[in-house]
Amino acid sequence: MAVIKRTQVIDRPVEQVFEAVVNVANYPKWNATTPSARKLTAGEIGEGTRFELEIRGFGKVPQELREFERNKRVRVVPSMKFLSGGHRFLFTAQGARTRIDHELEMTPKGLFKIFSPFMGMMGAKNLRDTANALQRYLERT
Repeated sequence: MAVIKRTQVIDRPVEQVFEAVVNVANYPKWNATTPSARKLTAGEIGEGTRFELEIRGFGKVPQELREFERNKRVRVVPSMKFLSGGHRFLFTAQGARTRIDHELEMTPKGLFKIFSPFMGMMGAKNLRDTANALQRYLERT
């Protein structure tokens, strides 16, 4: 199991940063690895909300929000046959800025366990690119 951690500070209030992260359907606006996304469940975004993301290299992947605590934490959990884990975001308000502690967990299943050594490298690059893209998107105005 690979767990990759990263911390960043974004020059925006926690409410704005949290909203950008949990509104998964908007990821294509800022994340180059997500060409398309859509919300699958009706109603307000919260615990259990499901989305479908098209992720480069993986195709269309159902995702679910778990550990949902508004402006504090959320975990985006993919539903894949060959990989388990998820991306946990922990938010800390720092005045008008927001600290995000990222934890990306990637655990290959079945025959894909042979790729375990590569998961750390692939995950670290993906996490870095995602964090940088989120920061550029939120701080551009």
